[in-house]
Amino acid sequence: MRTRIVGLAVLAAVLAIGLFGVPLAAGVLKYAKSDERTKLLRVADAAAAAVTADVLRGNMPTDLRDPKDGTQLAVYVDRGLLILGAGPQGGDLPVYRALHGEINNADVNGDLVVAVPVTHDSDVIGAVRAASPLRTVYRMVGLVWLAMLGLGGLAVGTVWLVARRQARWLAEPLEKLSDAALRLGQGDFSVRTAPAAIPEIDSVGSALNSTAGRLDDMLARERSFSADASHQLRTPLTGLRLRLEAALDRPGQDLRLAITDGIAAADRLEQTIEELLALARDTRSSNATPLDLPTLLDEIEVGWHDRLAAQQRALHVAVDPHAPVSLASTAAVRQVLTVLLDNAATHGSGTVSVAVRNAVDALAIDVSDEGAGITAAEPELFTRRSRLAEGHGIGLALARSLAEAEGGRLRLTRPAPPTFTLLVPAQA
Repeated sequence: MRTRIVGLAVLAAVLAIGLFGVPLAAGVLKYAKSDERTKLLRVADAAAAAVTADVLRGNMPTDLRDPKDGTQLAVYVDRGLLILGAGPQGGDLPVYRALHGEINNADVNGDLVVAVPVTHDSDVIGAVRAASPLRTVYRMVGLVWLAMLGLGGLAVGTVWLVARRQARWLAEPLEKLSDAALRLGQGDFSVRTAPAAIPEIDSVGSALNSTAGRLDDMLARERSFSADASHQLRTPLTGLRLRLEAALDRPGQDLRLAITDGIAAADRLEQTIEELLALARDTRSSNATPLDLPTLLDEIEVGWHDRLAAQQRALHVAVDPHAPVSLASTAAVRQVLTVLLDNAATHGSGTVSVAVRNAVDALAIDVSDEGAGITAAEPELFTRRSRLAEGHGIGLALARSLAEAEGGRLRLTRPAPPTFTLLVPAQA
């Protein structure tokens, strides 16, 4: 691109200089010849006036001075007889025409020649021939042409320098766009292009930046979903494993119950995956339905009883009969409670309690255990991949983001014994 821009600019400059320079050079040559003929005409007229009296008396002219610039003067009389000066013997065409009363000029044998008649009253009594070498004119014109050629070369050189700078100014943003597109194709979605102050290129760069941003957001969501899904699937997988291990520890018993429980656990796994996909892509129905709290609490009791019992721990669920109805997503609340119960089962001790209560225009769900307590600050506690996290550092951050997406909040209301409170808006 740079080569083409520079080449096109230089070619345009050469053509422009040629279109103007060639006619100008021809005009310079024509002007130089015309100026030289005018000078010769003045010299010839002056010489004719000086020799008129002598030619009229038939005497040899004595008052004819040769110019200092190399101009040759000659005086002719009837039939082209040379009587004085330097010129061709017998005259030439300009001389013959001057003897017939015409002022004539011509290029003869490499000389510029001007001949004027010498007259007395209306009679032509002779002719004066003035000549100068054409090489003198060509030498002067050649110097002018060299100056013009030098100026033309300077102009072309200037155009070349300006074109190179302009080509660099135009090509660098495109090269950066090409590099950014290459990096984007290699998977670097953080690439961004800077404005180039060229509307067309900035438009392409803006589109590329927008595409990179969308791909980066998409990849971040996919990675987040993968991490969230793997975190949330650990709990139902653990429950399924416990049921299968319990069935293996009791040889000879009917395995139908274990198989039935395993299928139910697999259904819960499938439900968790579908809910996470719906929450990640926000594909839930726009027709809000009330939170199915009784069913959700029944699932908690069924799903967590065995896991806590295996640790010699109990699960206690309490519901305030005056608890309000909420339009929060059942799937979102289920995932939040799964995170809180998993943390209580993994990091806490003693009885795990789930309490549902009325909290002034909001539905509050408290999840607590009898552990030693939490020492981390609340902002750090809910930071994704926190350096203080004892596990993966994903669960609480996911739970808070799901709560906020439903217009609610998730807080650590008491550090010891640890109590987390989920607040979701109540139905008006």
